[in-house]
Amino acid sequence: MITSTENAEHYIWGEKCDGWHLLKSDTLSVIQERIPPALGEQLHYHHRAQQVFYILSGTATFEMDGKLQTVEANQSIHITPNTRHRISNNGGADLHFLVISEPKAHGDRVNL
Repeated sequence: MITSTENAEHYIWGEKCDGWHLLKSDTLSVIQERIPPALGEQLHYHHRAQQVFYILSGTATFEMDGKLQTVEANQSIHITPNTRHRISNNGGADLHFLVISEPKAHGDRVNL
C-alpha cells in the first residue's frame, strides 16, 4: 500500500503540530511530522524505543541529555532508549521530518 500525508492517519499534538502515521505496528513506527516556527515538544525519554529523526525540510534543534544539537534538512539523528530529549523549531519556516521508532514509541514515553 502506498501511504502519504494525504491518506495516512493524522493527529495533532502540542499546540499546533501535525503527525501522520506512515507505518504503525508494534515493532516499528514511521511518522511524518510538522512543527511550526517557535514550537516544539516537551522533554521526555522512552524506556524501550530507539528513534531516528530524519529532517525533510527546515532546521531542527534537539536537546539531548542537556546538550543542544542542530540538525539540518537531509540529516538524521539517532536517539537511544533512556536518552532525555526534545525537538523544537527555532527557525522561521515549518519543520518537516520523519521519526522512525523501534519498537513503537507510543505508550513508551515518560514526560519530564
